[in-house]
Amino acid sequence: MPENRSAGRANAAAGATARTGGGVTGPPGERYTAAELLAVMSSRLLQDGQVVFAGVGIPLLAATLAQGLHCPGLTILFEGGVIGPIIEPGKLPPSTNEQRCTIRANMVLSSTDVLLLLQRGYIDIGFMGGAQIDQYGNLNSSFIGDPARPKTRLPGTGGGNDIASLAQMIVAMKHEKRRFVERVDFITSPGFLRGANTRRDSGLAAGGMYRVVTDLGLFGFDEETKRMKILALHPGVTLEQVRDNTGFELAADPALETTEPPGREEIAALRRLDPERLYIGS
Repeated sequence: MPENRSAGRANAAAGATARTGGGVTGPPGERYTAAELLAVMSSRLLQDGQVVFAGVGIPLLAATLAQGLHCPGLTILFEGGVIGPIIEPGKLPPSTNEQRCTIRANMVLSSTDVLLLLQRGYIDIGFMGGAQIDQYGNLNSSFIGDPARPKTRLPGTGGGNDIASLAQMIVAMKHEKRRFVERVDFITSPGFLRGANTRRDSGLAAGGMYRVVTDLGLFGFDEETKRMKILALHPGVTLEQVRDNTGFELAADPALETTEPPGREEIAALRRLDPERLYIGS
């Protein structure tokens, strides 16, 4: 897996960003939204020739952006059974079961057959979000609060548990203390469970969390403890800012870097994909 394209801290000095409620101002003076930032940074993690299991929203935007700019051989796969679609600009599907998902696709299978591909090891990357994530990369998309009387009920797992159990995972989400918690209220999709070897000891021999992308930075996991750590900050973001928005102790990689901000070509491509700004915001 490649590391995120990054430059030294000189980039932060040359193009410190101003984060406001209306978006982010990049070094060239252009503004981009937090969703556009997430999509661009996530897209850079994908490699040509990979098969990526993507949901709608940021995961689909990122995968399609990567396919168009630097990964022409990337294969996108949907939970609804579609393999290898070519997403047309301005025609983003609203769900993985919508007819636009099938445009120029290689195959359309049943959901069961698609999940069997996971079990057989044909999927390189799973890509999704969640309401909560903890220090070991466990995701919660089921409910918030006490299981007996939850404060909020969420959509649930869908195929999320299967994907996270069997593939390398990229997670994209907004960075807030209420989302980055020491322990999720419920493990919908497993990360490294309780850390160290607990994932493998529980029978999950494949997959695991690879990267977490937020509007503040890029995160990975320690090879031994499996605890989350900060690998790179987005321009204009400080380590203190990240830690203030995280509900658990967060270590920084010794080679902490600053990411390269989204370029004009990347932002223009995203806006062609989503001209109505349904997913990238405004």
